Amino acid sequence: MTEVKPVTIVMVEDDEGHARLIEKNIRRAGVTNEIVPFLNGSSALTYLLGEDGTGARHGGRPLLLLLDLNLPDMTGINILERLRASDHMRRMMVIVLTTTDDPSEIHRCYDLGANVYVTKPMQYEAFVNAIRQLGLFLSVVTVPEVA
Repeated sequence: MTEVKPVTIVMVEDDEGHARLIEKNIRRAGVTNEIVPFLNGSSALTYLLGEDGTGARHGGRPLLLLLDLNLPDMTGINILERLRASDHMRRMMVIVLTTTDDPSEIHRCYDLGANVYVTKPMQYEAFVNAIRQLGLFLSVVTVPEVA
């Protein structure tokens, strides 16, 4: 039997107060997974896609992305597009966390492969439940890695 790797949560949120609040609520819900925080899109993309830009560096590692759309250096939409263009990252679970409640923006995120879209200020019960559900999904289902 293969070992189940714990899901690493990657959080891209430029507002440090929001980032602390998100992490606090995740911890309060009993989620103990590693959280890797980023304040901008460029550093998050470098971490996710690696220096070669392919995402192969995380080969098969379960990742969950918490993504703000409004970042200082690029939009969350740009990040989603880049991840979905990567053979290694296109199946990564993504929860969009943003203040934007524009229906066209919401549809665009889902069209680009977001798994959950949550507007801030958020109902943390629903948010934490979404993280638990996606984490459970990732622990039971093995997402195939592209050869």
